[in-house]
Amino acid sequence: MGSSNCFICERIRMIHEGINPYFVAELKTGYVVLGDYQLFRGYTLFFCKEHVTELHFLEESFKIDFLSEMSKVAEAVYNAFKPDKLNYELLGNGQGGEHMHWHIFPRWINDEAKRGPIWEIDKELRSSGNVKPTECELKDMKKMLINELEKVTEIIKKEAI
Repeated sequence: MGSSNCFICERIRMIHEGINPYFVAELKTGYVVLGDYQLFRGYTLFFCKEHVTELHFLEESFKIDFLSEMSKVAEAVYNAFKPDKLNYELLGNGQGGEHMHWHIFPRWINDEAKRGPIWEIDKELRSSGNVKPTECELKDMKKMLINELEKVTEIIKKEAI
């Protein structure tokens, strides 16, 4: 069902091959991964297991489970990273291909973008080497997130830390 030219499908393939360093956990309807860049510490994505662009294209029971799991992933992000607020965005039409995925952004009162979507922040700043986590930082964030995910949802598979 996936697409060979889809960035999200490629990232999921890397999860299955054990080579996606940002993989955190597999849930019933999707995959939890940390963002490659962490301008907002704890920035997490939730990739849908189905290669579709719209919620209404999903079977009803899968859609309900997907939305419920996204909410639980967000709760785990909130509990792990203690932000002032979470921002949510459901995408599926970006440069990475047409594949639904949630962006969950921890936000703080004093963070870089006071208001509005993070996409308004200069891309050079959002994706600079300064905000790419080190191996140690990535390991710590995964551990924090897995600990909270285990409290709120059923994990099928998790990153071995």
